[in-house]
Amino acid sequence: MNIKTKKNFIFLLSVCLTTSIYIGLTLNPSWSAIEKNQNQLNSAVPLWKNLGNIHHKITTNSPQAQRYFDQGLTFIFGFNHAEAKRSFQQATKLDSNCAMCYWGIALSQGPNINAPMNQESIPTAYQAIQKAEKLSPKTTLIEQAYIKALSQRYSAQNLENRKSLDMAYANAMRELSKQYPNDLDAATLFAESLMDVMPWNYWKENGEPQPLTNEVVKTLEFVLEKNPNHPGAIHYYIHAIEASPYPEKAEKPAYILRNLVPAAGHLVHMPSHIYLRIGRYHDAATTNQNAMKVDEKFLATSQQKGLYSALYYPHIIHFFWSAASMEGRSKDAINAARKLVGKVSLQEVQQFPLTEMFLPTPYFSLVQFSKWDEILTESQPSNKLPYTMAMWHYARGMAWVGQGNLENAQFEYQKINDLLQNSQFSGLESANFPATNLISIANHLLVAKIADLKDKNEEMISEYQTAVELQDNLPYMEPPYWYYPVRQSLGAALLKLNREKEAETVYRQDLQQHPNNGWSLYGLAKSLSAQGKQKEAAQVKQEFQKAWLEADIKIMDN
Repeated sequence: MNIKTKKNFIFLLSVCLTTSIYIGLTLNPSWSAIEKNQNQLNSAVPLWKNLGNIHHKITTNSPQAQRYFDQGLTFIFGFNHAEAKRSFQQATKLDSNCAMCYWGIALSQGPNINAPMNQESIPTAYQAIQKAEKLSPKTTLIEQAYIKALSQRYSAQNLENRKSLDMAYANAMRELSKQYPNDLDAATLFAESLMDVMPWNYWKENGEPQPLTNEVVKTLEFVLEKNPNHPGAIHYYIHAIEASPYPEKAEKPAYILRNLVPAAGHLVHMPSHIYLRIGRYHDAATTNQNAMKVDEKFLATSQQKGLYSALYYPHIIHFFWSAASMEGRSKDAINAARKLVGKVSLQEVQQFPLTEMFLPTPYFSLVQFSKWDEILTESQPSNKLPYTMAMWHYARGMAWVGQGNLENAQFEYQKINDLLQNSQFSGLESANFPATNLISIANHLLVAKIADLKDKNEEMISEYQTAVELQDNLPYMEPPYWYYPVRQSLGAALLKLNREKEAETVYRQDLQQHPNNGWSLYGLAKSLSAQGKQKEAAQVKQEFQKAWLEADIKIMDN
């Protein structure tokens, strides 16, 4: 697995909050903005069942307000910030003097590792923390410390560069967690606050930790030593560790998290971030099947529209698709790809540009499983979707190669080139989604296939090698940005040319990055057998058969 990250890389959700800009924003220190938001809420904010056992005692005269506060904090830990906000707001309706309930509203509006703070959230967050401060004298000392720490995160001014505010909050949470070492929620939120100042940039390209990463990891490990069942700490620990050279360190916590908060789909899904990294593809697939059911029930009940429904839920389908593909489950993968596309409308792409990343998924599945006739019946996407259009041409080009039609394959290749030269992918690339690099990978793979059709062997190998290099230089993402490990294709091409030793090296390199990858295990067994290493080949073949237990296809030699 490539652990390279980019310094300013933010996870797949980050662009979405920047697409809704509050024009002419003014901050009034009155409480009117929050009251207006409360009035717009559905009057019946549910108390969800099966949300685990998070309980953080606060000063309130209402047991129900306490329950809604605990629910809100659970949703914070599960990255469902919109539902967290609703819960905290409902708590303030039940106890208007609950300082920590307003603290919760402010917390839910802040930045997180998946999304920067957007301008629309500034007045709500600032006014909420001001209200919490006003009420704080009637609370405990530790509650006052929580409120004081969070007050350093927000300003009445609309600041484009929030780094100093976010760092001030992190420093304050460090002191709070030191002062109250038995408050594991404080330590967990401190670790998250550090992650927020370096989102998805915890590890250097050489696998070494970034300057603050060790403190994050040690803090979360301290929490998990005291309470192995803390869902927030496990969630953040998985994210802190997954791109590291040792993702297996989070395997046990990930296993524990599976059933801790059964009604929080994102938390149910989270173990798969580790499972995919360590080659437990079937467990990754099953985990996401379960998470899909949870989120579908939640969304049907809550009728929530926005970031969670547009990106977090589709992310789970996307993850299942990736894991099923690695298992060779063609029917399940193709069905998941179709389901995923059905969740993304053109209108949603216009509102959340990054959702376009999901749209080519069926093309990728149909190419991976050699469904050439089906590809050629796929309708042309909208001209407003240039990335999707490029991948449509890529899939068609691969289909024409698969059917031996060189002229049509070259036509599709030229169409991809035209899009690369003449199209803008700003909606995707503003979120550091590497659209241009992915289209370049597609182009080189298609050229390699065309070269193979022309019996230009050296050109074929060179194009595959270039595609491998491009893939290696993609930033870290789960599931990976490119839909399959390109070394599979390079290894197969080398085997076809009877370059078995080189193929063995390529397959071993891939298996270091993608443990238990059945596609590469199959190729490795063939390369070993061709070199007369029959005992080793037999062992690898057994590993392949285990990895391919759920598959419904046979791997073609090339």
